[in-house]
Amino acid sequence: MDLHRTALNDLHRPAQAAQAHVVLQNVMRRFDTSIALDDVTVDLPEGQFSVLLGPSGCGKSTLLRLIAGLDTPTSGRMFLGQADITTAPPAERNLSMVFQSYALFPHLDVAQNILFGLSVRRVPKAEQKERLGRVASMMGLSELLDRRPSQLSGGQQQRVALARAVIADKPVCLMDEPLSNLDAKLRAEMRVEIRALQRRLGLTMVYVTHDQVEAMTMADRIVVLDRGRIQQVASPRDLYERPANTFVARFIGTPPMNLIPAVALPDLHGLPVGDTLGIRPEDITLDPIGIPARLIGVEYLGADQLAAFEIGPANAPARVLIRLSAREVLPDGGHALRWSDTAAHRFGPDGLRIPFP
Repeated sequence: MDLHRTALNDLHRPAQAAQAHVVLQNVMRRFDTSIALDDVTVDLPEGQFSVLLGPSGCGKSTLLRLIAGLDTPTSGRMFLGQADITTAPPAERNLSMVFQSYALFPHLDVAQNILFGLSVRRVPKAEQKERLGRVASMMGLSELLDRRPSQLSGGQQQRVALARAVIADKPVCLMDEPLSNLDAKLRAEMRVEIRALQRRLGLTMVYVTHDQVEAMTMADRIVVLDRGRIQQVASPRDLYERPANTFVARFIGTPPMNLIPAVALPDLHGLPVGDTLGIRPEDITLDPIGIPARLIGVEYLGADQLAAFEIGPANAPARVLIRLSAREVLPDGGHALRWSDTAAHRFGPDGLRIPFP
């Protein structure tokens, strides 16, 4: 045995890791022509709802597949509790998974679909029956157990997929965009149900989505990815109030944060050339003593309206979006915009957040 290598491995092993604590260390996943994940290191704490968030192609689903054991990292290590699961097969990982497609067997009824994993593992029939009754009641499926998937609504099919994961009684549950096939109303309802289920059972949940509304409303912590790299890991509130860079600033928030080049601000507004000022649309007001602005359009949203302005020189204007009450009248002609210094964010030429002097 190489004692030096063993000692080195133990040094990097998570100390006193909880059973359902997921840790990735310097994980890479390369394909022939691209890098899907680039040196990803992240902790996903036990009992928390962690969301992997980012645009299409950012690597979030690849990361989930690595945790599930459906793919293998090119390099790096992964832990589930104290166990190194880097190369462990899926069956040896103490987790369950809910797929985007639900993956229900059309020829089996609801009860058989829910029990499928337990049947494969030859769990005693009496225990299967007890677990089925408990989980079906919890998921509101008790009256649907003899139906086939084709006889269920989208929301009911999603509950069956969730029930199959819950009945496995695993401490970690992985979800790959499970609500993308539902309409807006059902998505909103299922967000509440999934979050309540996670809290009730104390699951470590790792949830993939490109929808920031899902991430912001459900997560304890969000892992923001772009082009295979982690951009920031934080609570929803911290991501919104203290974005680490311009990518996070624009990706989190609807509408996104305004990013105004220093050259578009009078006297550079105290910023050096090359810096960028970030302001949330709700933090900007109309004020006669503010920065002169030209109204270019208004989008009516019911209770609110989004007004688009241009500021700065006419040959290189900066677009600024502000959120106002729909009752506020915006007359034609000149306008002026103002915001407080405490609402402003500053980003350097490299896009990283820097404190104001």
